[in-house]
Amino acid sequence: MSQNGRRPSDWMVDRLWRALIWLALRLPHRTRVRAMGWVFARIVGPLSGRKAQALQNLALVWPDMPQAEMQRITVAVLDNVGRVVMENYATEDQMARAADWTPSGPGWAAAEEARAAGRPVLFISGHYGNYQAGRAALNTRGYRMGGLYRPLNNDYLNDHYIATIENVGGGAFTKDRRGMSGFVRHLKSGAQGAILIDQYVFEGTLMEFLGHPAPTSLAAAEMALKFDALLIPIYSTRLENGLDFAVELEEPIPHTDARTMTQALNDSLAARIRAKPEQWFWVHNRWKPEQAAYFAHLAEGTDRATL
Repeated sequence: MSQNGRRPSDWMVDRLWRALIWLALRLPHRTRVRAMGWVFARIVGPLSGRKAQALQNLALVWPDMPQAEMQRITVAVLDNVGRVVMENYATEDQMARAADWTPSGPGWAAAEEARAAGRPVLFISGHYGNYQAGRAALNTRGYRMGGLYRPLNNDYLNDHYIATIENVGGGAFTKDRRGMSGFVRHLKSGAQGAILIDQYVFEGTLMEFLGHPAPTSLAAAEMALKFDALLIPIYSTRLENGLDFAVELEEPIPHTDARTMTQALNDSLAARIRAKPEQWFWVHNRWKPEQAAYFAHLAEGTDRATL
């Protein structure tokens, strides 16, 4: 029996994906990014079910939104996803452009002060714009922002997916015991870390996100409290030219308790999504039907582990 993540079908998908990336990398950067956006919006998204997932999520959050508007947003979302994938594989060109993305926002001065003092910083974002663009912009300016990531289910794809994170600089750390240990050492050295908080985490704490309960990890807030790390929301919003980004750092989240801090992070991301829904990856299954039953129990004070 083949190992999960290394099945013959996984190998075939990986071969096809490698061939597509190889061909795309032969093109000029502007052309390859635009082309991959088109491929995802018109082919990959519909065939993979990601378009249907995006429409389902939009209907959940905005049930009164006209279908035409949902369709428009979904196409824009899939186009952005394809562009992000291509940009993350074309690291050399992306890093060169990142040198011109001047960080801004009230959190930028705080980040600079913390780096100068050797205080660890955790930059928190979601799958919004290009989540790697902020890392690229700061690492070209002397930061050591390592990325904490969830491995892909396809091990063959994961082998080169890791490189797209590592090549931005600062290191790549998996969300497992070994990876977390390395990530903690990285932070304790006075470096910086990047965490995305908008993926479904079954064992996470149910917290409000875009008007619905969503399991959310408290790990970022807990690490910030434990290691006295600055906790800064960071967003890279794609600009009209389709290739560059506005990298914005919001005010640091005050240190209180993990739940309050995590809800503040959720609220920060939700505000960005409401303002520019085309920039967020609606293609992920952030909310799942089975949440409703155990959320009702949790509201009554029942421990989740007993459900």
